[in-house]
Amino acid sequence: MKLSDYVWKYIESLDVKHVFMFPGGGAMHLVDSLGRNNKIEYVTLLHEQACAMAAETYSRISNNLGVALVTTGPGGTNAITGVAAAWLESTPMIVISGQAKRADLKGDSGVRQRGNQEIGIVDIVSSITKYAVTVMEPNDIKYHLDRALFECRSGRPGPVWIDIPLDVQAAQISEKDLKSYDLNKPDISEPEEKDVLRVIELLNKSKCPVIIAGQGIERNNGKESFRKLVETLRIPVLTSWIAVELMEFDCEYNLGKPGMVAPRYSNYTLQDSDFVLAIGTRLDPAMIGYNESDLAPLAKKVVVDIDQAELDKFSFDIDTKICSDATLFINALLDHINGYQYDEDKAKWLESCRKLKEKYPIVIDDFKDSDERVNPYFFIDTLSDCLAGDDVIIPGSSGAGIDVFWLCIKNKKDQRLLATGSLGSMGYGIPAAIGACLASGKRTICVEGDGSLQLNIQEFASIKGMNLPLKIFVNGNNGYLSIMNMQRSHFEGNFVGANASSHLFIPDIISVAEAYGFKTFEIKDHQNAKKTIKDVLSSDGPALCYVHMRTDIPIQPRVMSHVTENGSMKSGTLKELWPPIEDSNEYVD
Repeated sequence: MKLSDYVWKYIESLDVKHVFMFPGGGAMHLVDSLGRNNKIEYVTLLHEQACAMAAETYSRISNNLGVALVTTGPGGTNAITGVAAAWLESTPMIVISGQAKRADLKGDSGVRQRGNQEIGIVDIVSSITKYAVTVMEPNDIKYHLDRALFECRSGRPGPVWIDIPLDVQAAQISEKDLKSYDLNKPDISEPEEKDVLRVIELLNKSKCPVIIAGQGIERNNGKESFRKLVETLRIPVLTSWIAVELMEFDCEYNLGKPGMVAPRYSNYTLQDSDFVLAIGTRLDPAMIGYNESDLAPLAKKVVVDIDQAELDKFSFDIDTKICSDATLFINALLDHINGYQYDEDKAKWLESCRKLKEKYPIVIDDFKDSDERVNPYFFIDTLSDCLAGDDVIIPGSSGAGIDVFWLCIKNKKDQRLLATGSLGSMGYGIPAAIGACLASGKRTICVEGDGSLQLNIQEFASIKGMNLPLKIFVNGNNGYLSIMNMQRSHFEGNFVGANASSHLFIPDIISVAEAYGFKTFEIKDHQNAKKTIKDVLSSDGPALCYVHMRTDIPIQPRVMSHVTENGSMKSGTLKELWPPIEDSNEYVD
């Protein structure tokens, strides 16, 4: 059979239903074979960056591989941002690219290019993939696909890249002659029993324990095991932004998302604890602050991560480091849970934390009143109330609106919420929402900034063409609000490339959306906001709502930096949140 036909037969065998692609001459045999495969639906997007971003989110929503097909040269380089996001978010994903014929490759000749559109894409992406290879021998195609599959799913997952020259794509192969890779190699990621017993011991000794849960728990179908663990331990749970869907907002154990921009009750819960169990989260500075030594200063700490390098990076003391898959660790802990002792101290601690959550809501009464334009805190709070329990929600990954989104969203039990927070790339929201919508088959809501929207606004055509039930809410800031806020704070309001007065030009988004055939709506103030949101959500097909946002609302609560006596900048602690409040909120035994 033709090698390019075999590639899609292999992908089909993995139960992959969609492949995101942008056609090109350098991948013409792969494109033709994909079009002839009757088990895989190909999704033609209008930019390779969008293909990679859509495939990344498709992978996480479907709990299967995301696959993208691009051509050689700019086709590959355009996809890099989406692959970088998959690398940082540990997403299993395969990119297949076309390449110039083997006879035309520059090899080690020293020239920069020989073949048409030739670029050494494997060299470029090697640092952001777990496996990247140019297939030089047709009979090695199964070996490389097998190995790519193993690498992207084993250990800490991540993206892989297979580059196939034109003449290799067209080669005739016999399946019986193909080489294979051992897919049954051991994946050493189970915890040692002594470490699990140590966790039980520390839990029993603690009076104020807390779990910090990360996205790693969602790998390997860990969500249900995690819920069982939480219901057994009955202690406060904190999550990363990206892991928020592990636990609904109203759950009695959910104490929110700690960090540099965070609810007061979340940071107080973390800092006043005496035992921290972090599972499947890399504990980045956005979550634990820049003063690592100040993190939960009275607490014993256990960190569970599948990546040993992540465990070794910390400067603060960790009682027990456990290199393990998060779900395997949780299941092992459940196997020994009979040794766990719940007592009155832990019950009092949980009740105290829950009272803090009631005392310090994010959306205060002042945010609900506005005579002109829309307060972003009010908007996300109202949107939360209107969303259905099984909606898929995709915020963008950058901009001032993202902080407000994660602060205010009150997620429900079966909702899916995903973003690539690690890279924070502009332009993520629209293609990610496409991938999420196709993977889930459900109504998908995208909340995106008017500036970030421009980077992949061409995909409006793809959304309309497929008539996806995708509802886009645009934060109308008339520019890059986060850049304007930065330039106000640090450069005396000298705007550069941030709004129309500083050479940034954003089109009339309503007119653009209508030109693509979208139903359009506007929210100009608070008076009819809820009704309009409901109208958007209940509309058929794709719809866009432009929300005229106030741009004078500072992000809060947040940790602020201050100038020291020697003139250097120092970040505050997680309890030193702005704006300051007078009362003390430390947990008192």
